[in-house]
Amino acid sequence: MTGDATWRADPELDADSADLLDALLPILCAPAGCVIGQLGQSLDGRIATRTGHSHYINGIAARTHLHRLRALADAVVVGAGTVAADDPALTVRHVPGPHPLRVVIDPKGRLAEHHRLFTDGEARTLHLVAPGALPDGGAAHRHAAHLQREELAVAPDGALARAVIVRLREAGFRRVLIEGGSTTLSHFLAADGLDRLHLLVAPLLIGSGKTGLNLPPIDTLGDARRPTCRRFSLGADTLFDLALRGER
Repeated sequence: MTGDATWRADPELDADSADLLDALLPILCAPAGCVIGQLGQSLDGRIATRTGHSHYINGIAARTHLHRLRALADAVVVGAGTVAADDPALTVRHVPGPHPLRVVIDPKGRLAEHHRLFTDGEARTLHLVAPGALPDGGAAHRHAAHLQREELAVAPDGALARAVIVRLREAGFRRVLIEGGSTTLSHFLAADGLDRLHLLVAPLLIGSGKTGLNLPPIDTLGDARRPTCRRFSLGADTLFDLALRGER
């Protein structure tokens, strides 16, 4: 494979398998690794209703794609807000493959110990907190063999995003999935911390509620980001594969 476009398979693949490889090979073949963001939303850019209801905006094909990304990733990153609201498992269930390292960014140390990432033991978990955020030093979690807590100096959001990537890369985690929530993903995007973004758009209009991406304001469309974009069908949903390095 060369770049994003040129590859061949022997024997010849069916169209669906070829599309799947088209979408995933840039992640697999990036020589320096890849930091990829993932977001599922409605046509009007909403990820939940005004009450927070979001299950499920995207269909099963799109949710299966998310699990493929987890299986390909060495580490999957979420913010404390996502853990508090959804109590996710962040494991691979819809496809075969290994579970990634689960990384929780929790600068204020506000998450309670009952969340499944801290208790289920299904995959290694790294809990990143600011120095001094936990008065007890995290003693409540020390019994969990799968769980590691680490202090990471926090700074403005962009610096924190870059620090998380550096920390994971230094530990050998080359393929990193930034899964959510919208605030965490927006911080990584604003900090130029993503190589690619997989935006999964469902054919529905919610009309109000929480938006997905929230970036610093711009004054003219000349300042808008214009990444290279490829489109794939995932059931009723559309996958927009955005290449963010070298965008104009």
